[in-house]
Amino acid sequence: MSDETTARLALPLLQTGQAQKELTHNEALALIDIAVQPIVEAIGLTVPPTAPLPGQCWIVGSAPTGAWTGQSGALAGWTAGGWRFVAPTEGMSAWSSADQCLARYRTGHWEIGIARANRLIIAGAQSVGPPQPAIAVPSGGSVVDVIARQTISEIITVLQQHGLIFGVA
Repeated sequence: MSDETTARLALPLLQTGQAQKELTHNEALALIDIAVQPIVEAIGLTVPPTAPLPGQCWIVGSAPTGAWTGQSGALAGWTAGGWRFVAPTEGMSAWSSADQCLARYRTGHWEIGIARANRLIIAGAQSVGPPQPAIAVPSGGSVVDVIARQTISEIITVLQQHGLIFGVA
């Protein structure tokens, strides 16, 4: 096989005049099958399963053993030719069947079930937006009702800015 690989997923590249190009090509396809839209059985296993089925994948835990030794954090996929590994890259996502949520590779580790966004849009309407300034705690004043109404008004304004509530009647 080729010593040259692609920059992001380390897929093997064909070489000019290379004999048995199908081996390199098939290896690249096996790795793509693991890396593109991955669905993993579980995250954090350190011991390879004893009877995996072709196409099943896992995210390897931090202290792997056996056939997974040295593959911490990688996507491990079982193929007809044995284990294949794809090293994660920043921002890579995988669906975890065990957790029923997305896992994302961020700052050197997998985060499970954490959603990061600037805004949350539901049914075409913003439901949560960027953080707003803190609401001042009411204090002092001679008329409690005036201070309470002012604070409630500020709370309603911030909730509207976040899209958590809409126009007030």
